[in-house]
Amino acid sequence: MGKVLLINGSPHEKGCTYTALREVADILEKNGIEAEFLWVGSGPVAGCIACGACAKIGKCVFEDGVNHVLSRLESYDGLVVGSPVYYAGPSGQICAFLDRLFYASKGRMAGKAAAAVVSCRRGGASAAFERLNKYFGISNMVVATSQYWNQVHGNTPEEVQKDVEGLQTMRTLGQNLAWLVKCMEAGREKGICLPEYEAKRNTNFIR
Repeated sequence: MGKVLLINGSPHEKGCTYTALREVADILEKNGIEAEFLWVGSGPVAGCIACGACAKIGKCVFEDGVNHVLSRLESYDGLVVGSPVYYAGPSGQICAFLDRLFYASKGRMAGKAAAAVVSCRRGGASAAFERLNKYFGISNMVVATSQYWNQVHGNTPEEVQKDVEGLQTMRTLGQNLAWLVKCMEAGREKGICLPEYEAKRNTNFIR
């Protein structure tokens, strides 16, 4: 059985973002994939201070949910990040959390399944969705898609429940995530390992 971590970056624990993530989680569980929730939107989340300590000690200097995830990272086959839309972008909490999580992970996200989910009243969803996907594309993750961009619309959970297409998009995403995790597991059983990457080389644009 695989496991997927769903991170809720909304200040409302059981609000619109959770409603979307719950739809994904239900499908994962129906397919035998364990779904674990983490809510990070309940209070201030420190941003990265570029101290570089994580490269030496293997974790962030701030003791919070980031280190909780880092300590269990090997147990997750996939990651779903959910956020409300604020000014056409994700919440400040989720961005601060992900900045530190991905930087401190030091390549350990590679090969995991990933998806972003956004919730908005009306507009800005595609811009926020794109912002969240940037974390996955720079980390050698495998991005699961759906029948539409992963967004729901509504100002309350009750309104989101009326977004028939949005919720169907979440269920399709759940199906695709479950399939992807199972394919990865089957590959490991056959001895198919992650690619061996070249040593990373950075090029600065100013000499």
